[in-house]
Amino acid sequence: MAKIILTQEVTGLGSAGDVVEVRGGYARNFLLPQGFAIAWTRGAEKTVESIKAARTARAARDLGHAEEIKGKLEGSAATVKVKAGAEGRLFGAVTVAEIATALEAVAGEAIDKRTIAVKTAVKSLGAHTVTVKLHDDVLATATVNVVAA
Repeated sequence: MAKIILTQEVTGLGSAGDVVEVRGGYARNFLLPQGFAIAWTRGAEKTVESIKAARTARAARDLGHAEEIKGKLEGSAATVKVKAGAEGRLFGAVTVAEIATALEAVAGEAIDKRTIAVKTAVKSLGAHTVTVKLHDDVLATATVNVVAA
């Protein structure tokens, strides 16, 4: 087991600034090379406070602001235009970045693509549901309509 400090939110593991224990191979082969974490040391533990301060600065200003954005996202659907074949099959999948751009247009606020969770890859036209973590206590369920360009 390896003790690491997360530098970004990792779904199912924790948020930026959390100290967690994971299997050595997972840390060595994925988390550390991708920049999702740094190795835990006594010196590195001092950076936890600065990581947490940066996380709160990136997060929505407060709970009320996050609730306001949630209302906008759940109130109307976002539209993503993609190339599609004759039967409505897509040439590839809709990326999280494309979804984030569409949600930004609806919310009028910047949405970080790392806060968007898609259950299954979006590979067909129609309405799809995504979850957006706006704040530690606020999850929004947004509808994304995928239409042919």
